[in-house]
Amino acid sequence: MSETPIAQAAPKPVRPGYLLAFFGSLLGMFALYYGALLTLSAAGNLPPPAFSNSLCIDEKLHVLRKTQPGAPTLLVVGSSVAWRHFDGETLVKAAPQTEPLNGGFCGLSVNQTGFVADWLLDHYPSVQDVVMIASPQDFQDCDSKPTAVFDRDDVDDYVFGQATPWFYYTRYFSLSSLARNAVTIADKRSGANRTDPLVFDRFGSGPLAVGEGRGQLLYGAVDGPDPACLSSLSQLADRVQGDGKRLMVAMTPLHPTWRTAHDADGAVLGQFSAAIRTALGESGAQYWDSNQSYKASEEEFFDAIHLRWAGVPRFTAALQRAFDSAAAQPPGPQSSLSLPSRNASVKAGN
Repeated sequence: MSETPIAQAAPKPVRPGYLLAFFGSLLGMFALYYGALLTLSAAGNLPPPAFSNSLCIDEKLHVLRKTQPGAPTLLVVGSSVAWRHFDGETLVKAAPQTEPLNGGFCGLSVNQTGFVADWLLDHYPSVQDVVMIASPQDFQDCDSKPTAVFDRDDVDDYVFGQATPWFYYTRYFSLSSLARNAVTIADKRSGANRTDPLVFDRFGSGPLAVGEGRGQLLYGAVDGPDPACLSSLSQLADRVQGDGKRLMVAMTPLHPTWRTAHDADGAVLGQFSAAIRTALGESGAQYWDSNQSYKASEEEFFDAIHLRWAGVPRFTAALQRAFDSAAAQPPGPQSSLSLPSRNASVKAGN
């Protein structure tokens, strides 16, 4: 005996009033959100779009969008020590033919520096020399950190395509991040926040122009370099060599107290130096550990790895001399930092 199918009730039609209320609420939310953004912008408290969800990285992208560097011949890459430890004015005085661009971003590990360097080199074919300024901390945990710091397509449109930023405030929406950054961005841009300023010079560097140190080293002991970081460095060296450019890797100065506490016999930095040179291999890239030939005083440091701006011109001069010396060593293309006479180099004490 067959069963009689149970009749199913027909779905109720969606009432027009419901749709109007839904889309009206949606439009109202967008209107409220963009109204808040416009209000923040008018008050000078609007952070950049959160492409990376790191305020200092996103602000650097914002600065690149505004300044649109033309045809740099020297590209500085790396983490915050690259961003804060390069004085373009000092370098240009020593090598007037050089057009520097500081492409350093805060908080990058070496694999992420490679990602940013690739991105910048793709957009600035005029670059002849690449200088990577690094700290031992940059060579930690590369295998656990995502290499892509941001979405290249979106950032290309924003920085180089001059696309409207408003869409990206929705695409990368984070209410907590927006609120937190809106509270601090004005002081950071003005330099009123002296421990974490987001002030940029015309070369893209971020001077840490505080009058004194942090009062603590902040950074502790480090393990040996992560093999994944060394592999990323090798890839960057191969990319630079393949483009017919020159690469120099410089280890930033480390606070004397840090070295006494964590590397009294120099074994740690020696391990890093040996591993970095091996990673660079036969690419023609040069390595300079500033801790072996350059002496920064305790007063020049902000913490264990960061220099106050007062000490940066002297470090930049020493960096230029080291690169100038390396550029004179064949084989390899001529460096834009090479001077007609070695006597023309800036004189800075080691």
